[in-house]
Amino acid sequence: MLGQIISIDDNKLLLKLNVQVERVQNLINLFVLIADNQKNFIGEIVLINEHVAEVMLLGEYINNNFIYGLTTKPSFGAKVDLISPEHVSRIFGVESEQNKKSITIGKSPFYNNISITANINSFFGEHFAIMGSTGSGKSCGFARLMQNLFSNEMFVPTNSNFFIFDAYGEYHNAFSALHEKNNKINFKAYTTNQTSFDDLIQIPLWLLDIDDISLLLGVEHASQIPIVEKALKLVTIFSKKDDSVVKNKNSIIARALIDILMSGRKPSQMRDQFISVLTNYNTPELNLETPVFQPGYTRPLKQCLLIDQTGKIRAIELIISFLQNYIVPDMHLEMPDGSFRYTLSDLSYAFDLALIDEGILRNEALYNSANYLKVRLNTLYNSENKIYFEYPQYVTKEEYINSLVTLKDGSKAQVVNFNINYIDDRLAKNITKIYSKLLFNYSRGLAKRASRPFNIILEEAHRYVQNDTDISIIGYNIFERIAKEGRKYGVLLGLITQRPSELSETVLAQCNNFMLFRMLHPSDIEFINRMVPNITSEVIKKMKTLQPGLCMTFGTAFKLPIITKMDMPNPSPSSNSCDLSGIWY
Repeated sequence: MLGQIISIDDNKLLLKLNVQVERVQNLINLFVLIADNQKNFIGEIVLINEHVAEVMLLGEYINNNFIYGLTTKPSFGAKVDLISPEHVSRIFGVESEQNKKSITIGKSPFYNNISITANINSFFGEHFAIMGSTGSGKSCGFARLMQNLFSNEMFVPTNSNFFIFDAYGEYHNAFSALHEKNNKINFKAYTTNQTSFDDLIQIPLWLLDIDDISLLLGVEHASQIPIVEKALKLVTIFSKKDDSVVKNKNSIIARALIDILMSGRKPSQMRDQFISVLTNYNTPELNLETPVFQPGYTRPLKQCLLIDQTGKIRAIELIISFLQNYIVPDMHLEMPDGSFRYTLSDLSYAFDLALIDEGILRNEALYNSANYLKVRLNTLYNSENKIYFEYPQYVTKEEYINSLVTLKDGSKAQVVNFNINYIDDRLAKNITKIYSKLLFNYSRGLAKRASRPFNIILEEAHRYVQNDTDISIIGYNIFERIAKEGRKYGVLLGLITQRPSELSETVLAQCNNFMLFRMLHPSDIEFINRMVPNITSEVIKKMKTLQPGLCMTFGTAFKLPIITKMDMPNPSPSSNSCDLSGIWY
């Protein structure tokens, strides 16, 4: 017997050791079996002070199975011994490495490098978070985790779909050789580097909805959304080529011109605004040269705008009457449904028409608010970033998603990496949200729920999964929605971050599995302690002193919190720090 229980306090007990500590192996972090009549308990030695050990009670050992948590406490007469290797295996969840239901996470640094495994469904079928300070090993840990998943030659997850949003482009090196190790596994790379040989990220604009466009344009207030909605409805009309398009366009222009003439402004202002609109927006039937017929003579529309000596536009009633002939009563506008292709140019044109159709030209404050969005759109359209929204041909949502996971030879890619390193954070966040929402909405529409699971991995997740303004603008945050609803549809999040305190609390609270590498920042440690379910003070203490490559693994996929040693990935991600001595000397 290892020792005698001398104190029981909450979930800790003190053990007077029967062995001379200096003559035995280091006992700290080893597990003990506490046998008490018909009940067995498992504890972990967390502290030794002279000949007294402090043991943290972890759970009960029932029918050769470890159950985390306690219903009762052991008595003072219970026998305490170090657990046997057989019991260790059951606690660490070791299953056959040829079992398709398990994945090797790492090894125990305290028990002869025995494997620590997790159930596939329990780990990848839940949201998980990998957190640690820079240099703690989290990127290498994730790379090793994925390499372990795809290294089982007997059970190959050929139908898996991992979408990795790679903030620094560091995972290409770690995963591009997966096919060489297992020819059933393929890697596909997308990039924002416009000079790369990898496929360029290109999103079909017509697959975006009003929420996507609003966030892309930086909508700041919900009051700005109606103008975005009107622009999208006009795209539905003006991207088509039939005769009704011209009629509807004439109607919109005519309404805007009538609004100008009835605005009550000075005649010179009305004339200049009228000419400006008709110069930029016109059709063969309605333009400045369109003839206006009057009894006895005909003149171009622009000549009807002449201001007489009294400072009035005498033909104003004639012009209004003339324009009313172009009005289409009950013009029906619908939102785009993804059934036709349109471009940024089409959207920009529709946005301009939406501004004048809404009569915003008469309201300076409203015009300034809406014009901000127009400027954002034109900035995107006139920048190098427009190429990310210039998909070359029409595709449906399903065709596009299928193309993301299909190589040029028709084979399926299980790991798709999006290198978003070459664009600014704002656009990177929007692209990440657009893809995540696209996958989530597609999954919700499947006839058989969760029949095509998607694992979305977010490197540097604190840059994208934030407590931002989405909820106040569009009513929800897509990452929070996926965190709360995604599991039942088979859309799972994996967060990798060095600053957990900057993450959305809602998203982190929905994570069920954690790999915590060394964390040093006080605010991050406090945040983890407050937000992570079932975390203990002992886990927090250990997290502060972990060596690089060591992590605390715990959650629904693990029977108890375990210090896990991660093997180095082969090959490694491109995440090494700058080698100053090698460069300087």
